[in-house]
Amino acid sequence: MHPVLFHIGSLVIPSYGAIAAFGVLLALFLVLRTAHIACIDPGKAWNLCVLSLFAALAASRLLLVIANWSALRLHPAWLLSLAMVHHPLLAATGAIAGATCALWCARSSKLPLRVTADALAPPLALGLAFEQLGAFAAGSGYGVEAEPGFRWAVTYTNPMASLWSGTPLGVPLHPVQLYAALAFLTLALLLFVWLPLERRKGDVAGIGLMSAGFAIYITELWRDPEGRGSLLHDALDGPQIAAILLVIAGALVLRERSAALPLTEDAQPADATRGPA
Repeated sequence: MHPVLFHIGSLVIPSYGAIAAFGVLLALFLVLRTAHIACIDPGKAWNLCVLSLFAALAASRLLLVIANWSALRLHPAWLLSLAMVHHPLLAATGAIAGATCALWCARSSKLPLRVTADALAPPLALGLAFEQLGAFAAGSGYGVEAEPGFRWAVTYTNPMASLWSGTPLGVPLHPVQLYAALAFLTLALLLFVWLPLERRKGDVAGIGLMSAGFAIYITELWRDPEGRGSLLHDALDGPQIAAILLVIAGALVLRERSAALPLTEDAQPADATRGPA
């Protein structure tokens, strides 16, 4: 694959950053459409997404600077190479910061939380799909070694993939990033189609959380575990733990709405003072 998309003089444009940025732009423009469908202010939804994106990027890069501060003090120029570093811990930090900022923006802008979450679910899934396409091009988050004769195996040969992401060169690997990208792209399409249909507020977001968690958990079975953490004697890695939390969060969103449904006339509680008919 091609970790470097192109050069502008001495400036390197990495494939991961370019493809992920393109996905972010598509997701932002999709927000304008989904906000209209969900009947919330598209301008407020746009601002929420932009601020949350900056919060996620700032938090993840700040963590990198703190973790590598001693080396950066000796080699300040290495600060430019931090954009090439990808790690599940950085993704988790960015996700927490982005979600916190989105919650604050929604409350400050007086946007309904459940409806806003519904509007953001399809664009978020679309952005994750392009992020995985960028990871595939860069060799980041690579898969385990493929079985002999596996038809869809991918073999990385570019030394930059090994330098930036530790990708093994010359070894046929499962293209797990493409598996994840396909899963997220399908989820984005399904959520977008479902959004305008009659539903309870929060259902699209709840299903989106559960489906994203399921996709992450399953695709992690084909990812190389190097640097992804482990729990229960390597039974689970870090992203799989996050995936389980996403499924639980989605289930709680759906369950809370179910518990809050008003009783219909056919389901009114029996009057204790009334005798049997």
